[in-house]
Amino acid sequence: MKERNERRDFIRKVSLTSLGIGLVNPFTEVQAAPAETKIIPALVPSYKPSGPSLPFIPRRTASWWVTLNEVQWSQKGIRDEIKRRAAAFAEAKIDTAIIFGWHIRFDFANYFGALHGYMAEVADELHKHDIKLMDHYSCNHTERPRDKAEFEKLHRGQRHHVLLFHDEVARDHAQYEKHFFNDICEIDLRDGSRGYARQYQMEAFCHNNPAFLDMHAKYLQRLLKEVDLDGMQVDDMCDYAGLTTCGCQHCRSRFKKDYGHEIPAFSDKSFFGDTSKPMLQWGNYQNPVFRDWIRMKTDGIVDHVKMVKSILGDKPLMSCCSSTGPLTLNAISLDLEKMAPHLDFFMLENVGTNIKGVDWLHMDAEAMNQKDIVQWRGDAVAMALSYTIYEIGGYFGWTLSRFWGVANWSSTLTKRLERDPPDAMEQEDVIAATNKWELKHSDLDIRDGKDIVEVRVVNNKLCKDNGFKDENGVEHWFKARAWSGHLVQANVGYRFLRFEELEDREALSRERTPLIIDGSGCISDKQFEAICFYLAKGGTAWLALPFGTHDEKGFKRTVPLSDKLLKSNYKNLTLVSSAIGRNTLNEFISTRKFKPLMRQVSGDSGWTARFRLHKGKPVIHFMNSKMEGVPHPTVTDVPGNPILAGINSMIKNNDLQFEILKGGPDVSGLKLLSPEIGAEKRNIPVEKLKNGNTLISVSLDKIKVYAVAQG
Repeated sequence: MKERNERRDFIRKVSLTSLGIGLVNPFTEVQAAPAETKIIPALVPSYKPSGPSLPFIPRRTASWWVTLNEVQWSQKGIRDEIKRRAAAFAEAKIDTAIIFGWHIRFDFANYFGALHGYMAEVADELHKHDIKLMDHYSCNHTERPRDKAEFEKLHRGQRHHVLLFHDEVARDHAQYEKHFFNDICEIDLRDGSRGYARQYQMEAFCHNNPAFLDMHAKYLQRLLKEVDLDGMQVDDMCDYAGLTTCGCQHCRSRFKKDYGHEIPAFSDKSFFGDTSKPMLQWGNYQNPVFRDWIRMKTDGIVDHVKMVKSILGDKPLMSCCSSTGPLTLNAISLDLEKMAPHLDFFMLENVGTNIKGVDWLHMDAEAMNQKDIVQWRGDAVAMALSYTIYEIGGYFGWTLSRFWGVANWSSTLTKRLERDPPDAMEQEDVIAATNKWELKHSDLDIRDGKDIVEVRVVNNKLCKDNGFKDENGVEHWFKARAWSGHLVQANVGYRFLRFEELEDREALSRERTPLIIDGSGCISDKQFEAICFYLAKGGTAWLALPFGTHDEKGFKRTVPLSDKLLKSNYKNLTLVSSAIGRNTLNEFISTRKFKPLMRQVSGDSGWTARFRLHKGKPVIHFMNSKMEGVPHPTVTDVPGNPILAGINSMIKNNDLQFEILKGGPDVSGLKLLSPEIGAEKRNIPVEKLKNGNTLISVSLDKIKVYAVAQG
């Protein structure tokens, strides 16, 4: 009876309030689509460039998943679960939690109070365990499937976003801070409709629309006021609607003002190219106006990132990037290198939970490219995100992070499958054992780990920006990535050298390791001058044509810079074949033109080794490149690929020997460790050879994925 009376009293108070005779403004007033609304712009601090904000350094990060259930905060069961999970995260030795779910954030505009109340309590509880909390959301989209097929596709493939979007009636009234979503969407250049990202069933807000930026600024300011967050990941800082957008007045005005061009009609094939192809392949890069349009589209996103950082202040900002190299990224305006000066944390997303994920070698190039971006950003923080359903996937993701020398972000994929398997594990359970082993046996600080670099591979962003391909249609990035694969397989330490350093002659000449330039058709005058300066000082370079056929804006040069470079007869400049279709590196090693620091002399070659120095002491990471995923017997991802349930090694001979060059690191006293052999520490015999080199013998028996040799 008491509950019934309380409910009746609540209804009575609400009714009186609506008549203006009850409580004094107990609820927020809601108005639907007023005819005229005065909007007071957000007060956003002016942006001040600075070094990376690093108030804390994440090392063992994990996703804090939220679902529709948590929108019902503050029910007692939900609050009790917060306490339980926070304690479990602490027990699993997780040091940073990142919110996952409630992804398309403005779809939850009517529930921000509940979301923020929940996150505030999560933050408070985690902070008791000295665990940091970062939020993670996509700001520039709203889920709006266009038809029944799209609706069903969304509910099959994007359940992990936590789907609570407006229906076809409510969407016309959807708003936040008096900004109606319909008014801030991108405009489709084909028909004037709202921009739509078909791969995710989302409509896209325009990064150049001041109303959208005002809405996001006000939300972010509110979020930071209501939740004690330690950092932020603003995801999807790109344009998933791609080259179909944007034809709004703001984009047209910016293109005219900044570049002096008009956006042409979609029927203009000299601009958009062959639009019968998939959208990622649209665009005529021979047209300088199209190239400028690609630049303008990323300009707006970078300005948006700067706005977010100005609001965050000293709190770390991170975005998401699963790829940095291929020029197809231009189609979705994803340019991490352009955003980099305004970010503090950098995350490589290793998408996938299925058996194909064990084929990791091609990802090394992306990881190492992002590591160089991080270093150039003032030694910021790099982390790798790996998804999993079961414990083996959590372990595998951790091994990749260790091999790359970056922080680990472990994430289950709650609701990422069409149906959650009944034996799906909790986030803390998939990574707890690995984290505990690391802390007890191999607590290597990523901040003091330095890769031993033997060669530098050029990845020149100018080629991507201008859509450059060689006469066979091959991108510069694919050639750089091919070198990466050859180097990893030969156990040669390398790093990427990008466009900024390539034009800085002092930085370029600071190291004496060989410079590999394969197919960099776009070279600026400043880059060419720096390369010549480096070579004149005795620097070594391996050059594969084409080189310098175009300038930094993509205009074809009358005479390729390679002609001038080769005529200079630099002593240490060697013309080589491209790494595409040919292993030039192995040819150099076999002919003794290049002597790697560490060369495998016995055992199967599937194990790859990477030297790293920690406080000057050598550590060798071993990673299996010949693994086979064990498929789950019944569980598959949405496309039908079996989920990873185990890992087998295809390597037969695990007794390896490596010859280390004279003058290399002192490897005496190293022990072999791996979570796969528990607390065992294996001796690594060391033998001095007559030529002054060192021979080490390493037994990787009973180890399938990863091991480390350390003192």
